[in-house]
Amino acid sequence: MERKEFLRSLGAGAAFALIFPCVQGCSKDEDGPAVPTGIDFTIDLDSEEGQGLQNNGDFILKNEVVVVKNLQGNFIAASQICSHQQTDQVRFIESEGGIFRCFTHGSEFDQQGRPLNTITSNPLKIFKTSLEGNILRVFE
Repeated sequence: MERKEFLRSLGAGAAFALIFPCVQGCSKDEDGPAVPTGIDFTIDLDSEEGQGLQNNGDFILKNEVVVVKNLQGNFIAASQICSHQQTDQVRFIESEGGIFRCFTHGSEFDQQGRPLNTITSNPLKIFKTSLEGNILRVFE
């Protein structure tokens, strides 16, 4: 085999070795979790569960929803299931004033669910919240 042929075959093989796992890992899993629907639950902020929402920037996961006390002290709830590839890795991070980030592929969303990068153009589902006394309700 000549040098030129060897390098060409190595290049194609290396490209295949790098691309194939990503294509397999990034393909949509038909059995993956679906964006939650019919959401309607409460959290007693005085309970053990509610202790996870005491400080600005805190969040908890419940019923495939990320419930957040944002940096301004307001409660926000978003789907834990990412709109990009339906993985359940959406979390709240304090950077840029507080955003939602999917730790699978890096999709980022503002607190209204709008995409912040080019990984996806699909918005993240945001749920309504209401606070009466120490009871936080999360619903559609």
